[in-house]
Amino acid sequence: MAAANKVGKYVPTFKTKYREEIKPALVKEFGYKSVMQVPKLEKIVVNQGMGQAVADKKLIDVAIAELTQITGQKAVQTRSKKDISNFKLRKGMPVGVRVTLRADKMYEFMERLVAVALPRIRDFKGINEKFDGQGNYTLGITEQIIFPEIDIDKITKILGMEITFVTSAGNDAEAYALLREFGLPFKNAKKVQ
Repeated sequence: MAAANKVGKYVPTFKTKYREEIKPALVKEFGYKSVMQVPKLEKIVVNQGMGQAVADKKLIDVAIAELTQITGQKAVQTRSKKDISNFKLRKGMPVGVRVTLRADKMYEFMERLVAVALPRIRDFKGINEKFDGQGNYTLGITEQIIFPEIDIDKITKILGMEITFVTSAGNDAEAYALLREFGLPFKNAKKVQ
């Protein structure tokens, strides 16, 4: 009975691509002894900092609704950790929204980002290859309207976001190869050292 349920279960295209194409390509490129050494995408964190929310509380609700639409998962508020008088900020005030995507939702979001959203950026020439040194990559998006889920007529404010790809890679070269195989359009298709 359990096997019958697995046959009809939906599997994201990028998840299948990772198993069937990316893993063998990375094993060949880096010469891993075991497929368990191949780096994988662990999670994607989408974050919007909302400094303007101190003055306008409704911005947080709008950002939560938009980020929930974009990712397909409920967004949560992030709150300030301390008081900063110069910014009129008190501890516990909402200052942003974020979503952490894992498993199938992560692969679906990645596919929509690569295939639909990034090509919609005006004058797009590729993304930078700046990694954090531990195999993670953060991509900055300046406008949320590149996602087709957002209705441009209902936009009150253009908001940017950061999309962080957390991988199990031990170094930047392995993480770069993994994300390149997924189809992230890096500016220079060269090897990162």
